[in-house]
Amino acid sequence: MSRILITGINGQLGFELRRSLAMLGECICLDRQQLDLSRPADIDAVLDQYQPDIIVNPAAYTAVDKAESDAELAHAVNAAAPAAMADWAAAKNALLLHYSTDYVFDGDKATPYAEDDATNPQSVYGLSKYRGEQAIRASGANHIILRTSWVVGAHGGNFLKTIMRLARERDSLNVVADQIGAPTPAALIADVTAHIIKQWQTNQDKQLLGTYHLTSSGSTSWHGYTAYLLALAERYGVALQLKPENLHAIPGSAYPTPAKRPGNSRLNCSKIQGAFGLNMPAWQSGVEQVFQQIFNS
Repeated sequence: MSRILITGINGQLGFELRRSLAMLGECICLDRQQLDLSRPADIDAVLDQYQPDIIVNPAAYTAVDKAESDAELAHAVNAAAPAAMADWAAAKNALLLHYSTDYVFDGDKATPYAEDDATNPQSVYGLSKYRGEQAIRASGANHIILRTSWVVGAHGGNFLKTIMRLARERDSLNVVADQIGAPTPAALIADVTAHIIKQWQTNQDKQLLGTYHLTSSGSTSWHGYTAYLLALAERYGVALQLKPENLHAIPGSAYPTPAKRPGNSRLNCSKIQGAFGLNMPAWQSGVEQVFQQIFNS
């Protein structure tokens, strides 16, 4: 039986991985107190203690704007820590499954990004995640990197929860309409992770190693996403102060942030679908499931 170590167990993806991987082996679920990625030098000792066959690393520094003024910590967690895990995995012939982001791209491409498109991160967060990817590849470890974006889940903080809070508090709202992506449930990412690990356990086919994109299918803007949430609220009888006619579309330039956001966060998922026999569901169905979990339970 595989021994699977999961980091960041209290994050929205870590929470779902605890569920999805439970049947695949002995799961060692660690929080920040047990494995602090801000102290990369301590990682070897923790991994030596547990001797995992598979390391699953959803833990990350994800405060995108704060990272602009906190670059040292962002790089420790997002680059140096994955590098330490990868070096350990390479030495022990373990598998490292790591999550990355659309922020490794500049967002200027007109079509969805493929795995081999040129990277060009525009923020400290994006650069730290990119350097983590580089370190993992350079280590020689058996690895799978899953790039995703616009993650949403019933557990943890995310755009859906923020918007619904604002829609209860305000009677008018401006939301950016020129940044495009696919809202992707943490549960979907976790279930695909389980599918990949199960396949690895079956045959350890090294041709399946590498970098993949993983998001829901279709795309929308933050404004379109918000409009869909308002429609769900009406359908499920969730009372809001904000009316759909008072939701206004604005350009990203009208809502400046410390970190630059990609205009295009769409990721082409044909590689992972072909390699693992998957079909990605539409973003609307995943968002509705999360919405039901939060507001209809």
